[in-house]
Amino acid sequence: MNKPRYEIVEETDVCVVIRDMGPWDRHHTVTNGAEDVVAELASRVGGRRLEYYDSEGRRDQLLIRDGKFAGFACAEPRP
Repeated sequence: MNKPRYEIVEETDVCVVIRDMGPWDRHHTVTNGAEDVVAELASRVGGRRLEYYDSEGRRDQLLIRDGKFAGFACAEPRP
C-alpha cells in the first residue's frame, strides 16, 4: 500500500486544510497514514492547525507536536 494522496484545499494564517484523494485500494487514507502526512507537511504547517477531509468527507484535525504526529481531534462539531 502506498502513502496517502491528498491535496491542499485551503491555507490561512490559522490552518492548512487537506483533502484525502485515494484511490484507497492503492493508497492509505490520511487517517491510516497520518504519520507520513505530518512528516511531509509539518514544516509547512508550522504553528497552524492541520485539518483534513477524510475519505468519508468529515473534517478532522491531525495534531502535531515537535514536528511529529500526536493524535487526532475533531475539527467540526458533531451532531
